[in-house]
Amino acid sequence: MPSAPSFDDQSASQRFPSPSDEPEQLRATAAELREQVSELEVQARTRPRIALAEGVLIERYRLPNAEAAFTLLRQASQRANIKLHQLAAAVARTPGPAPGARVWFSGRAQHPVPDLAALEAGTLNVTNQGEVLGAALHRVLSVTGTDMGNVQLVEDGVLRMTKHAGLSRQFTDYFAFVDGNTSCSRAASASHQVTVKEVASSAGFDDDTRRVILAAGSRACHSVPLVDDQDTVHGVISSHHASPLTGFTQTQLQTLHTAGRTLGTWIKWHQHTVLRAALEDLHQLARASRQ
Repeated sequence: MPSAPSFDDQSASQRFPSPSDEPEQLRATAAELREQVSELEVQARTRPRIALAEGVLIERYRLPNAEAAFTLLRQASQRANIKLHQLAAAVARTPGPAPGARVWFSGRAQHPVPDLAALEAGTLNVTNQGEVLGAALHRVLSVTGTDMGNVQLVEDGVLRMTKHAGLSRQFTDYFAFVDGNTSCSRAASASHQVTVKEVASSAGFDDDTRRVILAAGSRACHSVPLVDDQDTVHGVISSHHASPLTGFTQTQLQTLHTAGRTLGTWIKWHQHTVLRAALEDLHQLARASRQ
């Protein structure tokens, strides 16, 4: 009976890629490394925030360990349909309840639900962040006439990618967090709309940023700040276009302005109502866990 082939018996094609296969394998390896780097960056930014919230909860409620605190955070975030890192950030920055208090926010004011008619999305679940952000993104892309775009929200002074459509994984990984060198950061800083008519020739991008945008098939972009009724910027919606832009009409710009204001006002409402309700629920869960 013939023995199984040894390493030396295997053909060269099995042991080594042919020269024609090398570029494809290199591209696959590069894509995998980019994905790993992106995941590590997300962990590096979010883990300290979650760890800080765990520490606050351990001390406040005399929890046995970080695992118990994380379990409470995860349960409250799931019940409220809020991202874990958003709830953790709120725990860390919000003054806590009085020692032994039955409720966290006594006499909490009820803020009226903002009118989302400007998004032209029909009936929306106003407490569902993903649904509302998706509707706002769709509205902006409809007005600007493209199917590529993204929503970024301000977190700890940087823009974090929260929703996107029609964009490559390389693009969304690269722009997972943004603090400069893009039209979206300029729109957020200046609190007004920014149009880049031609990405290839714009001085507003560094070489790496420009390369990633062009590789995603975007030749132009437009960014709309999300501003509430007190002129606080909460994020940006950007549209990306397969061809250079000549600009938008005043009617389009006004419609985009209204959409940005509508979403900015909703984000403020969400923070003051849905997020605080989640904190209150977390407080009740923590109190119950001690009984």
